[in-house]
Amino acid sequence: MNLNSKLPDVGVTIFTVMTHLANENGAINLSQGFPDFDVPPDLVNRVFHHMRSGSNQYAPMQGVLGLRERISEKVDALYGKQYDPISEITITAGATEAVFAAITAVAGPGDEVILFEPAYDAYVPAIRLNGGIPVPLNLRVPAYRIDWNEVREKVSSNTRAIILNSPHNPTGSILDETDTAALIEIVQSTEKEAGERLCRI
Repeated sequence: MNLNSKLPDVGVTIFTVMTHLANENGAINLSQGFPDFDVPPDLVNRVFHHMRSGSNQYAPMQGVLGLRERISEKVDALYGKQYDPISEITITAGATEAVFAAITAVAGPGDEVILFEPAYDAYVPAIRLNGGIPVPLNLRVPAYRIDWNEVREKVSSNTRAIILNSPHNPTGSILDETDTAALIEIVQSTEKEAGERLCRI
Protein backbone atom coordinates (compact mmCIF):
# COMPACT_ATOMS: atom_id res chain seq x y z
CA MET A 1 0.00 0.00 0.00
CA ASN A 2 1.27 3.45 -0.87
CA LEU A 3 0.70 6.16 1.69
CA ASN A 4 0.79 9.73 0.47
CA SER A 5 2.25 12.27 2.87
CA LYS A 6 0.18 15.36 3.53
CA LEU A 7 3.48 17.19 4.08
CA PRO A 8 5.79 15.72 1.43
CA ASP A 9 8.40 18.47 1.67
CA VAL A 10 9.00 18.20 5.42
CA GLY A 11 12.51 16.92 5.90
CA VAL A 12 14.52 15.88 8.93
CA THR A 13 13.91 18.16 11.91
CA ILE A 14 16.68 20.21 13.47
CA PHE A 15 16.18 18.29 16.72
CA THR A 16 17.02 15.01 14.96
CA VAL A 17 20.14 16.58 13.47
CA MET A 18 21.27 18.08 16.78
CA THR A 19 20.69 14.83 18.68
CA HIS A 20 22.73 12.92 16.09
CA LEU A 21 25.57 15.47 16.29
CA ALA A 22 25.52 15.45 20.09
CA ASN A 23 25.73 11.65 20.19
CA GLU A 24 28.39 11.55 17.49
CA ASN A 25 30.62 14.08 19.26
CA GLY A 26 29.90 13.22 22.89
CA ALA A 27 28.45 16.70 23.43
CA ILE A 28 25.79 17.78 25.89
CA ASN A 29 22.48 17.87 24.02
CA LEU A 30 20.75 21.16 24.77
CA SER A 31 18.27 20.82 21.90
CA GLN A 32 15.84 18.49 23.70
CA GLY A 33 14.81 17.66 27.23
CA PHE A 34 17.11 14.72 27.95
CA PRO A 35 17.67 14.58 31.73
CA ASP A 36 21.10 13.27 32.70
CA PHE A 37 19.84 11.93 36.03
CA ASP A 38 17.65 9.03 37.11
CA VAL A 39 14.02 9.38 38.11
CA PRO A 40 13.89 9.97 41.90
CA PRO A 41 13.10 6.65 43.64
CA ASP A 42 10.30 8.27 45.67
CA LEU A 43 8.55 9.31 42.46
CA VAL A 44 8.88 5.80 41.01
CA ASN A 45 7.41 4.36 44.23
CA ARG A 46 4.48 6.80 44.17
CA VAL A 47 3.66 6.00 40.55
CA PHE A 48 3.88 2.29 41.33
CA HIS A 49 1.63 2.73 44.37
CA HIS A 50 -1.06 4.53 42.37
CA MET A 51 -0.92 2.00 39.55
CA ARG A 52 -1.31 -0.86 42.06
CA SER A 53 -4.22 1.05 43.61
CA GLY A 54 -6.13 1.03 40.31
CA SER A 55 -5.19 4.44 38.92
CA ASN A 56 -4.34 2.96 35.55
CA GLN A 57 -7.51 3.39 33.51
CA TYR A 58 -8.41 5.85 30.77
CA ALA A 59 -8.53 9.37 32.13
CA PRO A 60 -11.30 11.84 31.28
CA MET A 61 -10.70 13.55 27.92
CA GLN A 62 -9.79 16.87 29.60
CA GLY A 63 -7.51 15.13 32.13
CA VAL A 64 -7.99 14.09 35.75
CA LEU A 65 -9.89 16.84 37.56
CA GLY A 66 -7.71 16.66 40.68
CA LEU A 67 -4.61 17.33 38.57
CA ARG A 68 -6.30 20.23 36.78
CA GLU A 69 -7.26 21.69 40.16
CA ARG A 70 -3.67 21.43 41.43
CA ILE A 71 -2.40 23.09 38.24
CA SER A 72 -4.89 25.93 38.72
CA GLU A 73 -3.69 26.42 42.30
CA LYS A 74 -0.02 26.32 41.26
CA VAL A 75 -0.48 28.88 38.47
CA ASP A 76 -2.35 31.15 40.88
CA ALA A 77 0.40 30.83 43.50
CA LEU A 78 3.21 31.44 41.01
CA TYR A 79 1.70 34.10 38.74
CA GLY A 80 -1.44 35.40 40.44
CA LYS A 81 -3.56 34.23 37.50
CA GLN A 82 -6.82 32.36 38.04
CA TYR A 83 -7.90 29.68 35.57
CA ASP A 84 -11.00 27.52 35.88
CA PRO A 85 -9.83 23.88 36.11
CA ILE A 86 -13.07 22.71 34.49
CA SER A 87 -13.29 25.03 31.49
CA GLU A 88 -9.78 26.50 31.02
CA ILE A 89 -7.27 23.72 31.77
CA THR A 90 -6.71 20.59 29.68
CA ILE A 91 -4.09 17.89 30.18
CA THR A 92 -2.33 16.64 27.05
CA ALA A 93 0.16 13.85 26.41
CA GLY A 94 2.89 16.40 25.69
CA ALA A 95 3.77 19.74 24.15
CA THR A 96 3.34 18.63 20.53
CA GLU A 97 -0.20 17.38 21.14
CA ALA A 98 -1.05 20.61 22.95
CA VAL A 99 0.36 22.72 20.10
CA PHE A 100 -1.53 20.73 17.47
CA ALA A 101 -4.81 20.90 19.42
CA ALA A 102 -4.48 24.66 19.97
CA ILE A 103 -3.65 25.39 16.34
CA THR A 104 -6.44 23.10 15.13
CA ALA A 105 -8.89 24.99 17.34
CA VAL A 106 -8.11 28.40 15.83
CA ALA A 107 -6.65 27.96 12.34
CA GLY A 108 -8.47 26.71 9.26
CA PRO A 109 -8.01 26.89 5.50
CA GLY A 110 -6.52 30.23 4.44
CA ASP A 111 -5.96 31.47 8.00
CA GLU A 112 -2.57 33.01 8.68
CA VAL A 113 -0.57 32.20 11.81
CA ILE A 114 2.41 34.34 12.77
CA LEU A 115 5.37 32.58 14.40
CA PHE A 116 8.91 33.58 15.28
CA GLU A 117 11.96 31.80 13.91
CA PRO A 118 13.93 29.88 14.85
CA ALA A 119 10.81 28.05 16.04
CA TYR A 120 9.71 24.80 17.62
CA ASP A 121 9.45 22.42 14.69
CA ALA A 122 5.84 21.31 15.35
CA TYR A 123 4.31 24.72 14.59
CA VAL A 124 4.56 24.85 10.80
CA PRO A 125 3.37 21.26 10.13
CA ALA A 126 0.38 21.76 12.44
CA ILE A 127 -0.56 25.01 10.70
CA ARG A 128 -0.24 23.47 7.24
CA LEU A 129 -2.14 20.28 8.13
CA ASN A 130 -5.07 22.50 9.11
CA GLY A 131 -4.92 24.37 5.80
CA GLY A 132 -3.40 27.44 7.42
CA ILE A 133 -0.59 29.63 6.15
CA PRO A 134 2.53 30.01 8.32
CA VAL A 135 3.85 33.58 8.47
CA PRO A 136 7.40 33.27 9.85
CA LEU A 137 9.21 36.31 11.23
CA ASN A 138 12.88 36.21 12.17
CA LEU A 139 13.89 37.13 15.71
CA ARG A 140 16.52 39.88 15.82
CA VAL A 141 19.99 38.72 16.82
CA PRO A 142 22.00 38.75 18.97
CA ALA A 143 19.38 38.88 21.76
CA TYR A 144 16.64 37.19 19.69
CA ARG A 145 14.10 39.96 20.18
CA ILE A 146 10.80 40.49 18.38
CA ASP A 147 10.51 43.38 15.92
CA TRP A 148 6.99 44.53 16.77
CA ASN A 149 6.86 46.94 13.83
CA GLU A 150 7.35 43.96 11.55
CA VAL A 151 4.58 42.12 13.39
CA ARG A 152 2.23 45.07 12.84
CA GLU A 153 3.04 45.01 9.12
CA LYS A 154 2.37 41.28 8.84
CA VAL A 155 -0.96 41.23 10.70
CA SER A 156 -3.72 41.09 8.10
CA SER A 157 -7.43 40.39 7.88
CA ASN A 158 -6.47 36.71 7.54
CA THR A 159 -4.34 36.59 10.70
CA ARG A 160 -5.89 34.17 13.17
CA ALA A 161 -3.11 33.66 15.72
CA ILE A 162 0.30 34.79 16.91
CA ILE A 163 2.34 32.01 18.49
CA LEU A 164 4.45 33.21 21.43
CA ASN A 165 6.19 31.41 24.22
CA SER A 166 8.45 32.74 26.93
CA PRO A 167 11.16 31.62 27.37
CA HIS A 168 11.21 31.23 23.60
CA ASN A 169 11.88 27.75 22.27
CA PRO A 170 14.62 27.21 21.18
CA THR A 171 16.54 30.48 21.82
CA GLY A 172 15.63 31.01 25.48
CA SER A 173 14.87 34.71 25.02
CA ILE A 174 12.29 36.07 27.46
CA LEU A 175 9.47 38.51 26.76
CA ASP A 176 9.49 41.65 28.91
CA GLU A 177 6.86 44.28 29.72
CA THR A 178 7.51 46.23 26.52
CA ASP A 179 6.86 43.07 24.50
CA THR A 180 3.61 42.45 26.36
CA ALA A 181 2.50 46.05 25.85
CA ALA A 182 3.30 45.87 22.12
CA LEU A 183 1.36 42.63 21.74
CA ILE A 184 -1.66 44.04 23.58
CA GLU A 185 -1.62 47.18 21.43
CA ILE A 186 -1.49 45.16 18.20
CA VAL A 187 -4.26 42.79 19.26
CA GLN A 188 -6.54 45.54 20.54
CA SER A 189 -6.09 47.65 17.42
CA THR A 190 -6.75 44.58 15.28
CA GLU A 191 -9.92 43.81 17.22
CA LYS A 192 -11.18 47.34 16.68
CA GLU A 193 -10.45 47.23 12.96
CA ALA A 194 -11.75 43.73 12.29
CA GLY A 195 -14.51 43.66 14.88
CA GLU A 196 -13.48 40.21 16.02
CA ARG A 197 -10.99 38.69 18.39
CA LEU A 198 -7.53 37.70 17.22
CA CYS A 199 -6.61 34.45 18.93
CA ARG A 200 -3.26 34.21 20.71
CA ILE A 201 -1.62 30.89 21.40
